[in-house]
Amino acid sequence: MDQPWWKGAVIYQIYPRSFNECGERGVGNLRGVAERMDYVAALGVDAVWLSPFFCSPMLDMGYDVSDYCDVDPLFGSLEDFDELIEAAHTRGLKVLIDLVLSHSSDQHPWFRESRQDRTNPRADWYVWADPKPDGSPPNNWLSLFGGSAWAWSSRRRQYFLHNFLPEQPDLNFHNPEVQAAVLDVAAFWLARGVDGFRLDTVNFYFHDAELRDNPVARADGQLRLAPDSNPYSFQEHVFDKSRPENDEFLRKFRRLIERYDGDRVLLGELGEDSSRALELLVDYTGDGTKLHMGYCFDLLYGELTAECFHEHIRRYDNCLRDTAWHCNVFSNHDVVRHISRWKVPEVEHDQAAKLCAGLLLSLRGSACLYQGEELGLPEPKLSLDELTDPYGIRFWPDIPSRDGCRTPIPWNAGNEHAGFSRGRPWLPVKPEHRRKAVDVQERDENSVLGHYRRLIAWRKAHPLLKYGSIDTLDTGDGILGIRRFDGKQALLLFFNPTNDAASVPLPSGWQCRSAQMPFDGVLSNGRLELPPYGAYAGYLAAE
Repeated sequence: MDQPWWKGAVIYQIYPRSFNECGERGVGNLRGVAERMDYVAALGVDAVWLSPFFCSPMLDMGYDVSDYCDVDPLFGSLEDFDELIEAAHTRGLKVLIDLVLSHSSDQHPWFRESRQDRTNPRADWYVWADPKPDGSPPNNWLSLFGGSAWAWSSRRRQYFLHNFLPEQPDLNFHNPEVQAAVLDVAAFWLARGVDGFRLDTVNFYFHDAELRDNPVARADGQLRLAPDSNPYSFQEHVFDKSRPENDEFLRKFRRLIERYDGDRVLLGELGEDSSRALELLVDYTGDGTKLHMGYCFDLLYGELTAECFHEHIRRYDNCLRDTAWHCNVFSNHDVVRHISRWKVPEVEHDQAAKLCAGLLLSLRGSACLYQGEELGLPEPKLSLDELTDPYGIRFWPDIPSRDGCRTPIPWNAGNEHAGFSRGRPWLPVKPEHRRKAVDVQERDENSVLGHYRRLIAWRKAHPLLKYGSIDTLDTGDGILGIRRFDGKQALLLFFNPTNDAASVPLPSGWQCRSAQMPFDGVLSNGRLELPPYGAYAGYLAAE
């Protein structure tokens, strides 16, 4: 089918700090990523997404950028980046890089100049506001990292906006000079050969110019971006993000990348509560003039139940037009790994990891795998003194730290530091991860890693999974039934996301012929026999 490469692609997220190091500093680097590119290519994925590697004070592990056009020495150099691009492209892999544009570090030269006074050339490059008469912040906006979203500058005698850490001031996208500057950053990396961008917090770029207070959150039971123990969840964030002015800027961004050959792509992270996120996804990707695809947080916070996925598929299928496109994701660098988050019994971790892989790769849209997901890594337990994550430390122990999902990849079970580095890793490698090391799994054809490789190859061999329509089947008994179809054929998929075996009759009048999916469900006498966390796939056949 004549489709752009990204539509239905499988994208592998690499968190460079924790992927692989060439050296002994204990922190992964770009040379380490390039060294493991054969491993990534062997998974069968289409692209990699690199989390930030730019110059940074690392207060938020690189999501606080002090120079957008250079590599932090911790990760290497621009020459190392160029070699990584070549290593990926030689193996047929596209490369997306993570652009963090809604805010910079307070150490960025732009902010250092902006905070000097109210008249310098960059005085309006960040969001500054006068205090109320009593000296309090301009409005009630809150930071995702806790407390007010406003920090005081004694030099300017004004507050500046920060949706995250106080050391991450928000850029003022109402200023055309700021828009031009960040688009120049994108052009710099496009010229170096990147195939597109994952746009961090893409709906945070603009704020309400009138600085109106956010209203109190409705008690509607929807999934919220922050848990209830974080006061951020007490508000409806209608004025501090997701503003309509963002549409025209994203059109500018799209026009920029369309000047380059090779189907460059924009993938946006939509940091929004569940009901509003879907509206944004349709708005940002539906008319073909802004983002190519986006991802929401529903499946990063949902449950591993048939009911949850039935509802997810129903909502998205009802809302997404053919031109709107979603990237499905179960885990990433910000959330507890899904095998642990979904409270799978430890003895069933590997089997459930295989089921989750099949489920993720069977949904309509593209898919993003987070490093270590293909190994079935659970979330390790870290003590407070092992943490580096400012969010995790602030809300300890009520909200899980992001460090748990960021621990190093175990490459060799018997090597010091599991083969990640010759030096002590910045986060520990726990014993439960050593047991799932790459070298262990590559010796076992039935491992989670082997299963992922077979599934990704199977997906590529069945274009219906990449481009076909989707609906759900009424199977009952906690079993998830999915139908993928086009004008010629229909593929039926059944998933048992429970710890109990299940026997499910096929819908009346239906027959299946095996689709050779690498799963363990069995069709016998018109019934599907599914083991715990088992699955089956078959093409619908006439009687």
